[in-house]
Amino acid sequence: MHMTRSKQNYLGGVISILLNLILFVLKYWAGIVSGSLSLMADAWHTLSDSLSSIVMIVGTKLSSKKPDKEHPFGHGRWENIAAIFIGIMLAIVAYQFMYDSIVKIQNRESASFGTLAIVITIISILAKEGLAQMSFYIARKTDNSAMKADGWHHRSDALSSVVILIGIFLQPYFWWVDSVLGMIVSLILFYAVYGIIKDAISKILGEEIQDSVIIKVKNIIFEKYKSDFGAHHFHCHNYGNHKEMTFHIKLKPELSVEEAHEIANDLEKNIKKELNITTTIHIEPNN
Repeated sequence: MHMTRSKQNYLGGVISILLNLILFVLKYWAGIVSGSLSLMADAWHTLSDSLSSIVMIVGTKLSSKKPDKEHPFGHGRWENIAAIFIGIMLAIVAYQFMYDSIVKIQNRESASFGTLAIVITIISILAKEGLAQMSFYIARKTDNSAMKADGWHHRSDALSSVVILIGIFLQPYFWWVDSVLGMIVSLILFYAVYGIIKDAISKILGEEIQDSVIIKVKNIIFEKYKSDFGAHHFHCHNYGNHKEMTFHIKLKPELSVEEAHEIANDLEKNIKKELNITTTIHIEPNN
């Protein structure tokens, strides 16, 4: 049975929350047993992923509300707002990474890891990257920017675990390696934050319609009428799970109003069926 857009997002969020809670317990336990402060800090980083998943689920729930009198185009942009919230949370995590790394260098601190820490860290890397791939897949299928942001949050946790794993093996040779790699991961996270927030804000402000969409629309027209009717002046408004598009077509002036309306109405139905875009078509005489 084909899952709806909202159900895919909810399922991804619930799986993320449950797995993050399990990883938090394992990491914190390994941190206590091995006496590793960085592992315990990484455990709290993992727990923060559960919070971002909750934000994503709430954003998806709000965006799925039906249009009402105050919001005739629906509530789809809540997904973009949720993505901005997740981006801010990720920025806080990145800042904390940078701050802790600098403090550890200043105090000439080095991590202390045991065999248990290695096993738990490898499990964490595989699980978190798996969650990231799942989130990116659902984001591609549903075009949900909040889910994409959640995927980056999962990947940030996988990266932090990679830093710890590298530090485990290089620690005997370079006492400062854990701190330097922490700074590198912090910069990677800040770059991810930039991409997440930029993408969400761009969608809220309104983006130029993609050429690929225009080509698909013209193909739909041509397949039906063997002409593209000189389709032009395309505009598209993205409301997350709902898109509104307007464009102009040129028809023979001798057509009656009823005939011209029937052509426009037919095209609007076909575009809705093929591309899931609500369309309003303006008619012009071709002379």
